Amino acid sequence: MRHIRSGIAAVLGLGLFAAAPAFAQGGTPQPQQTGHVQAGTLRCDVAAGTSFIFGSTRDVTCVFTPARGAAERYRGEIRRYGVDVGFTSSAVMLWGVLASTGDVAPGALAGTYGGVSAGVTAGIGAGANVLVGGSNRGITLQPLSVEGNRGLNIALGVGELTLTAAQ
Repeated sequence: MRHIRSGIAAVLGLGLFAAAPAFAQGGTPQPQQTGHVQAGTLRCDVAAGTSFIFGSTRDVTCVFTPARGAAERYRGEIRRYGVDVGFTSSAVMLWGVLASTGDVAPGALAGTYGGVSAGVTAGIGAGANVLVGGSNRGITLQPLSVEGNRGLNIALGVGELTLTAAQ
C-alpha cells in the first residue's frame, strides 16, 4: 500500500510539473495574439470516464453563444493522446471562440480541432486546452475557464476535439 501511495504521489508530482506551463499566467490562460477577434464562447459538458495509459475519449455536448445571433448546439468527442491515466467525473470546459471576423456562419464550428492538452486532477482538478481547427482551420478555441472536475487523473499530450452540429 505504501508503494502505491508513493507511485500516485510521483505521478501527480510529475503531472503538476508538466502542466505548470499551462498555468504560468496566474491560472487563467490569456488570449493569444493571432489576428483573430472574439466571435463568442463555446461551453462544453464533458462526460465522466476512465482513462487508460495511452489516451482517452469522452463525449461532449456544447453550446456556442456567438457575439451576435442565436446560440448553436454541437455534439462531439474530445480525445487525448499521450499520458492519460485515472478517472474523472463529468466536467465543464469554456472556450473563447476566436475567428478572423466577429461573424461566424451557422455550423462553422463543426470540424476537428487539435492542440496540446494538459491536466491534473486530485480531488478537484484543472486543465488547459488551446485548440485550432473548424472551417478551414480558421477558428481558435482559447480556454476562458479551465476544466472543473473531480477524480484522480493525470493527462499530458495532444488533444483533439471533433464537433458536429446537433439536430
